[in-house]
Amino acid sequence: MGGGRQSQPPTSFTLCSIRGSLLSLAILSLVSFTCFSLKSLHINPTSTTPDQEEEEEEDEISDHLYHSAEVFRLNYAEMERKFKVYVYPDGDPNTYYQTPRKLKGKYASEGYFFQNIRESKFRTDDPDEAHLFFIPISCHKMRGKGTSYENMTIIVRNYVESLISKYPYWNRTLGADHFFVTCHDVGVRATEGLPLLVKNSIRVVCSPSYNVSFIPHKDVAMPQVLLPFAFPRGGNDVENRTSLGFWAGHRNSKIRVILARVWENDTELYVLNNRIDRSTGHLLYQKRFYISKYCICPAGSQVNSARISDSIHSGCIPVILSNYYDLPFNDILDWKKFSVILKESDVYWLKQILKDIPDEEFLALHRNLVKVQKHFQWNSPRIKYDAFHMVMYDLWLRHYVIKY
Repeated sequence: MGGGRQSQPPTSFTLCSIRGSLLSLAILSLVSFTCFSLKSLHINPTSTTPDQEEEEEEDEISDHLYHSAEVFRLNYAEMERKFKVYVYPDGDPNTYYQTPRKLKGKYASEGYFFQNIRESKFRTDDPDEAHLFFIPISCHKMRGKGTSYENMTIIVRNYVESLISKYPYWNRTLGADHFFVTCHDVGVRATEGLPLLVKNSIRVVCSPSYNVSFIPHKDVAMPQVLLPFAFPRGGNDVENRTSLGFWAGHRNSKIRVILARVWENDTELYVLNNRIDRSTGHLLYQKRFYISKYCICPAGSQVNSARISDSIHSGCIPVILSNYYDLPFNDILDWKKFSVILKESDVYWLKQILKDIPDEEFLALHRNLVKVQKHFQWNSPRIKYDAFHMVMYDLWLRHYVIKY
């Protein structure tokens, strides 16, 4: 038998070495290729991609202040791409139509809307591509010329009837795709003399009360803003708000009479049953908005009030003390996140209700209030998400109508 143990053939070791080398080479190549590929994409972790820019824009609205921020964002973007409004060109701009008297005062919202729609990309000169038709009636201008309510009603009726007879668009929907804007009781009274206008078309008004022919799912509540503001927007200045609540005004409604009677002598609620003159007293009325935690907003002779927008602008939590009121942009914004909404019957317990609100809840309401200020600001030129665009968005939500 002889001989020693036979050795392994040299080819076996060589094959294993080659396999190992090939595997290492493959791994090294894969790593090198991946690094080269990533480098070739020029990825910079600090740069902003288009998707990131879109996400940053979404942050403006993607929070709890909206009933559905995602729905609002998507619908708003679609509105900006597609929405077209035809403005009827008829009427004498030197008398009653087309141009309200001024862009200041408590009816400035109407004037700003007229100006903004005229200059916006939403306006079209082609009625066949329009989603809605704007009837540019300015009863405010009629009032400035001393026209009586009876004559205003006649003027409005004649004007609208002339549009109906001259153009084919009203009869296609019986006026459901038409709208008009009025931010004062003069316009409300003058237009209510024409039932087919009030019942069929979209009313954009600053007096959105259910008991004066306002229909929430059809009509639009527009914020009444007193311009120009006496002071800049109020920010996170809660340490200066040493007064619990504030209201001063005329006793021109039942709830205001009760509010003044119950609380005018209170030491924690600053309630006056006569309005502080805005033009005198070193702006005492306006300054009260900036040192109060809560600003009481009771209904007046009409449910609307510039006081709500004054409160929002100054960072004072609005306390809505009014029944039958459709708040501006109520179908978009969650008002409970930045205001206190009460029934008129709560007026007797008003101070205790406000004192029972925890400090952390007040701070949350205030932070949210600052965030929504941009929605209640009229601008020229227009700014994204401002009051004009919010009104246009509400109109966009109502542009789906039946054509006959």
